[in-house]
Amino acid sequence: MKTLKQILIYIIWTITAIVLGICYMRIVLGPNNASDEGIWYLLYMFYNWGLLHIGLIIGFIIAFLFILLDVFYLKKKLKKNIKSIITRLVVLLVITAIVGVIHYILEKVIDVI
Repeated sequence: MKTLKQILIYIIWTITAIVLGICYMRIVLGPNNASDEGIWYLLYMFYNWGLLHIGLIIGFIIAFLFILLDVFYLKKKLKKNIKSIITRLVVLLVITAIVGVIHYILEKVIDVI
């Protein structure tokens, strides 16, 4: 039962990381100005596909890094209370910021992506 509870908790954190990854891509791509009617519908669909596809990849990277950090460091240092949940959320946001900065550097500065 303890293992099942831990898996459920990590699924919730993974979903949170995926949402943060999609939100990050929404910030990077900006609003969708393409019309969803007529010939512009294809551009509208490309935007949505890119937002979801790349956002999911970035979200899974964030989740992977967070779970590694949680398993090997945070679980040993934090007790189970509301303060530990807030600390984990702050760590997740910091990891999101670090992944965002690395993505920006690779895409804009070095032009690898």
